[in-house]
Amino acid sequence: MGGGSWNPPPHDVPHGLATFDAQFAEVAVDPDLGVVRVRRMTGVFAPGRVLNTKTARSQAMGGMLWGLSHALLESTLVDARDGRWANTGLGEYLVPVNADAPDIDIEFVDVQDKVVNPLGVKGIGEIGTVGAAAANTNATVYAIAERAADVVRPRS
Repeated sequence: MGGGSWNPPPHDVPHGLATFDAQFAEVAVDPDLGVVRVRRMTGVFAPGRVLNTKTARSQAMGGMLWGLSHALLESTLVDARDGRWANTGLGEYLVPVNADAPDIDIEFVDVQDKVVNPLGVKGIGEIGTVGAAAANTNATVYAIAERAADVVRPRS
């Protein structure tokens, strides 16, 4: 195995060194019950060179489901009588289950980035979480606005 060296760039370089992504969600809203169901999600990630597609895809999908959970299910409740947390354990904390998981499509954009490091790899970590909550929230707001427009101005 050969040796080598690498001097990482300083933190104030004029380059973006992080992974970036774009995410989209399609939701359905039941106006009578106020229930939001996520039908499908798409995430496109640019994490530099992907060393293991299977684990990278799993990491991105897990993050997207976590972001869905942030947007639509999770909350910390306070008991108004005494100011204590009302849901102090996972038994009282709503998180998604398999029935809540939509179809998820994940794509990777091959970006050759030798500025970051000699291999061109970046971390994929929890980037899936970042855009998922926004994508689901925006899709829900759009669906509600479309429904409200139909009520005010019915389609002919």
